[in-house]
Amino acid sequence: MHFDSPSRRRFIGKMLALAGGSSVPFTLNLAAMSNAAAAGATDYKAIVCLFLNGGNDHFNTVLATDSTSWNEYRRVRTTADAGSIALPAAGAVGGVLPIVPSAPQAGRSFALHPSLRPLKDLFDAGRVAVLANVGTLVQPMTLAQYKSGSLAAPPRLFSHNDQQAMWQSSQTEQAANAGWGGRLGDLMASGNGSAAFTCVSTAGNALFLSGRSVRQYQLSGATTAPIYNLAGALFGAPASANPLRQIVAGDYSDPFQKEHAAVTARAINAQAALSGAMLGAGAAGVADPLPYINPNTGVAAVNPLALQLQTVARIIGGRNALGIKRQVFYVSLGGFDSHDFQLHNQADQLAKVAHAMAYFDGVMAGLQGADMRKQVTLFTASDFGRTFTSNGDGTDHGWGSHHFIMGGAVKGKNIYGSMPVTGLGHELDVGSGALLPTTSIDQYGATLASWFGLSATQIADVFPNIGNFGTRNLGFMA
Repeated sequence: MHFDSPSRRRFIGKMLALAGGSSVPFTLNLAAMSNAAAAGATDYKAIVCLFLNGGNDHFNTVLATDSTSWNEYRRVRTTADAGSIALPAAGAVGGVLPIVPSAPQAGRSFALHPSLRPLKDLFDAGRVAVLANVGTLVQPMTLAQYKSGSLAAPPRLFSHNDQQAMWQSSQTEQAANAGWGGRLGDLMASGNGSAAFTCVSTAGNALFLSGRSVRQYQLSGATTAPIYNLAGALFGAPASANPLRQIVAGDYSDPFQKEHAAVTARAINAQAALSGAMLGAGAAGVADPLPYINPNTGVAAVNPLALQLQTVARIIGGRNALGIKRQVFYVSLGGFDSHDFQLHNQADQLAKVAHAMAYFDGVMAGLQGADMRKQVTLFTASDFGRTFTSNGDGTDHGWGSHHFIMGGAVKGKNIYGSMPVTGLGHELDVGSGALLPTTSIDQYGATLASWFGLSATQIADVFPNIGNFGTRNLGFMA
């Protein structure tokens, strides 16, 4: 298998230069693509990646409910030793929530998990779409090709770390050094007045946002974290002459000290700029999210994912002050590795997802008195799907899975891609009902990138395998 790695291209360029050749054509080409993409951005747009860490069980998230599919679902997911990991039928207490796509799939009907009531409402309103059976792929393949090894499959399937890396960068954990969100940022950063805030994570360091040139800005809480004791007076010195700043970000002659001081100075300046521009917590238009209700206990609790999305909204609120035209964000929620206690745990996790997404949609509807929903698109991602069979009280690692896209520019109330057969032993079953994907992450991301303003050439630079797929735009963006 071949990946056109950015580190490989940089290495070749450097070797050419050392050998008397030139890496300038490639450098100029990348710069030209970046400048062209940035120059074309006259409005504001943001993409938000919501990563469900652990591998969400899509079979209980988006379900086929026609009689044939539902009977097989109940048969396979009801086990003698553990009772069942199957959900109740529509109309039953705590039953699944029917959805009606605008483009019917012959003979099929569908529903969402009972915890996803807010997403059902957004789906019905046309602001949420479902993408069926998407996953890591190098090129399209049949089950026979996968089993024979005649075509390259993604390496280290079913491994959490590697498949997270593949989802976020198109490379395995060991090889990855730039994510596709970061590569989008590389092409758009020059059009931003404050390029430091092109890629922003509220969930720590994210491979998804690592670029070839852009650095992701990370927030671990509700606000930017300053260096302790840096802003005010210290040891009797006024704030303007705070000695700590000179110590941590002063001018040094030693190259290592000098570089460390430069990095620290950038962090200090960025913190000051962002904290001054982003909207305050609880400010008009970004009110604190109401508690979500745990479906298992009925108890109201703080939703950490909603707080992450509130921070994203507050940063979007500072876009004009920062001169930002394009931004890529990363938020995440863990707890989706459901080998055990799946019915209980997934219900709570999906309740958090639906509550947080609905909150974010509401905030974007009136941010600073403007409807920002057409300018901000959120999409979900996860390590992989799960097996259709139960291990007794949960499911094991799978491959393809179903995901949500939300926003005012989304052509919602529809399921994109073909929902696979519900059952075992069919043409997409790679084992225990785990799905061979029929749509690639490259296609998923390329559709978002096209809406973001990238050309076909730029999209091919961001997604190294996109040329292997006939359809580059899946059509879910207006």
